[in-house]
Amino acid sequence: MLDATDSIATGDRRVGAEGTFVSKITAFSGVVPGAAWLLALLCVVFSVVTPDFLSAANLRNVLLQGTILLLLALPMTLIILTEGLDLSMGAALSLCTVVLAAVQIATGSVLLGFAAALLVALAIGLLNGALIAAFDLPPFVVTLGTLGAAQGLALVAAEGRNTMGVAEGLRWFWDGSLLGIASPLWMAALVWAVMHTLLYHSRFGTRVFALGGNREALRFAGISVKWSLLWVYALGGACVGLAALLMTARVNGGHPTAAIGLEFDAIAAVAVGGTAFERGKGSLGGTVLGVLAVGVMRNGLNLLSMPSSVQVAAVGVVVIAALWVDAARGRS
Repeated sequence: MLDATDSIATGDRRVGAEGTFVSKITAFSGVVPGAAWLLALLCVVFSVVTPDFLSAANLRNVLLQGTILLLLALPMTLIILTEGLDLSMGAALSLCTVVLAAVQIATGSVLLGFAAALLVALAIGLLNGALIAAFDLPPFVVTLGTLGAAQGLALVAAEGRNTMGVAEGLRWFWDGSLLGIASPLWMAALVWAVMHTLLYHSRFGTRVFALGGNREALRFAGISVKWSLLWVYALGGACVGLAALLMTARVNGGHPTAAIGLEFDAIAAVAVGGTAFERGKGSLGGTVLGVLAVGVMRNGLNLLSMPSSVQVAAVGVVVIAALWVDAARGRS
């Protein structure tokens, strides 16, 4: 028979064991990114409400459509890590598809068409970076201005119409495959590898984190903050040029409004992936999970025949919820 002392001791051990178990669960939930929980939840929900979601063809479609978004979200991660923002990516991508298609049709060369689109995308990225760095202008205002300019140029260049009739060789970049793996997946993997190397295994990556976390340290080290910002936005422009190659191949031409609003999904994916808009905190791995989560949500809502307005609202709600959850986990 236990006396009071034994009962208390036994109770202490029980509480200690339960506390250890709870602490382990809490630690595990803190290690796993919020985007992973969201992705798992979305997959479970859509697999229950629509039987077509888990089909091999649909899952392949989710991955392929996510490649273009990933090419925008990866550089957007670096931009947001510097406490910046780029609202012009969608409009710039639309303009680049028009340029690529027009030059390719006029010259018959896919390479020249891609080179022209890449130059336009780089010019927009450099312009954004120069205005933000040299004149210390807010990134929101600068990129909102270039968004309007790029969208207007795309409509003027295409005369308000779609530019159709690109070469079959260009279609390979979306429909083709290499070693049994679709071409867009190869490009997405290559861009991710380059961005990962730059961010985590180079001095450039150290400067990116410092731009958002401690710019004064860069200045004390004699490193130019302005040049660092310029290269970050230029890198974003280069990725837009690569995305234009996939987008043009996907839609079989240039469309002046094809990618309008895609920058919203890119920002959403970065936010859902856990990258903070201040203090230089975030990761490319989280962004990949965020892209998958946004892609699965869009795809599932499409399968349910939800209008685009509902899809945009749903993505917005998810972003707010993700930011709230991450803030709560940070406080805990």
